[in-house]
Formats: sequence, C-alpha cells, structure tokens
Amino acid sequence: MHRLISNLAMISMLVSAAIPLHSQDTVFKSSASTASLVELYSSEGCSSCPPAEAWTNKLKNAPGLWKDVFPVVFHVDYWDNLGWPDRFARSEFSQRQQNYAAHLGQDSVYTPEFIVNGLEWRRSWISGQGLPSTRANKTGELSLTVRGKDGKISAHYLPASSDPKQPFVLNVALLGFNLITDVQRGENGGSRLDHEFVVLGFSSTQLSPASDKGFQSDPVEVKSSTKDLPGAVVAWVSAADGSIVQIAGGWLKPSDSSASASTETSGTIPPDLR
Repeated sequence: MHRLISNLAMISMLVSAAIPLHSQDTVFKSSASTASLVELYSSEGCSSCPPAEAWTNKLKNAPGLWKDVFPVVFHVDYWDNLGWPDRFARSEFSQRQQNYAAHLGQDSVYTPEFIVNGLEWRRSWISGQGLPSTRANKTGELSLTVRGKDGKISAHYLPASSDPKQPFVLNVALLGFNLITDVQRGENGGSRLDHEFVVLGFSSTQLSPASDKGFQSDPVEVKSSTKDLPGAVVAWVSAADGSIVQIAGGWLKPSDSSASASTETSGTIPPDLR
C-alpha cells in the first residue's frame, strides 16, 4: 500500500510538472542573414496551379526549410465564380497580389504566380532556376513569440543597420498542411488536390520603436479562416519600399507533417529545388 501511494504521488508530481509545458511560449528566431520568402498565388479553380503547388509541396522535405526558405501559398478568390469556390481563397489575398502588381508595374495578376522576396519569379520554377541568393544580405534579427496561454503572436526586430528603412510592417501567416480537396467542378473538376503551406490566417501590423534601437509589435491574434488547424507559423518584416527585410517561423507542434521535414535550422535546399 505504501508503495502504491508513493507511486501515485510520483505520478501526481509528474503530471503537475508537465502542465506548465502546455502554456509555455514558443519562440522562433531568424539568423542574421535574410532567407527566401516564397509566396505562391494560386487557386483550386485554376488548371495551371496544381503543378506549381506540387513544386512548392516538395519544399516540405527540404533540409533548409524554416532557415533558407519559407514558403507560403495564398489562394485568391477571383477564380471562385468560374466553376469552383476555393475554400482557402480570400479577397484580402487577391488584394495583396494586386498590390504587388501595382508596385512591380505589372499589367495584370495571374495564377500561378510566384513572388520571391517581394519580386516576381516568373516561370523560373519550371525551368529549374534556383531561388535568388540572399545569404550575403545581413539585415538584422527577427524574434517571433507565440504565447502559450492564448496563442497571440508578437515580434521583435533588431536591424543590422543604424539607419533602417522605416516604417516596418510585421506580416504573420498561419499555414495548413496535409489538406486535400476533391474538386467537383471547374477546370480541375474530378481532381484531388493536395495542399501544403496554404495560408489559413493572415495579419499585418506596423512595428513600433523599442528601447534597444529595435522595433516591436503588440501581441496580435491570428485566426484560421477555415476549420483546419494550422501546423506552422511564418512571419516576415517588410520595409517602407515593400522589400522583405527578415523572416522567422517554423512548426507550431510536433506532427506527421513535421516528422518528415527536418526541424533543424541547418542545411541547404536540395539541388532539384534550386
């Protein structure tokens, strides 16, 4: 009986000690160099988009994921009235692409479109061209905190330059993985589409000066626009000229999706993805 009581007491102590772990904050930190932010603008109603998403899906197994490359897939809504309503599409994602088009002097928007570090990366993924190198760019460090108690997200950015390009904007995306859609109508009717890195929730907020010559954000709540649970978070800082300054993020919790992709912060992009 004494041993049973002792064992129960030990179990109780272990359970009590484990409870705070669920409420601990999760912190993601960038390196001093800038990585590649790969934005794909896509739609389930576009027959040209599945090959582009299949290329992006391969990045899930890249050793450089969450260090050298940060993919995010925005689904636009201007295809929704052409046969198939995309459940991931949002008007604000279409507006984001249109803002890029205006900034880059494009005549129109299209899908699939890759934007890498704020610049159009047209058809390069098909020809096998590598992502633009950013390793020589020392732009400062970004720290991203996901609060355990309520899931709110805050950031602190310390620029490498003493004369940074202000103002800075923090962009935060919640990403979904292992998501499947059986498309019934439209250009992809009868197809099963596999989605990785799809943006489920998105928020932008301006950073304010901090006491250490850096910049910080207030905690923001980013909600998924679907019932799908996010598996990762990516945040990036944009400068006043629209350029991507720094990126941080990673897996939100251990899962099958993160088991196949290294959570280490070392490595490079495989040759077939360059």
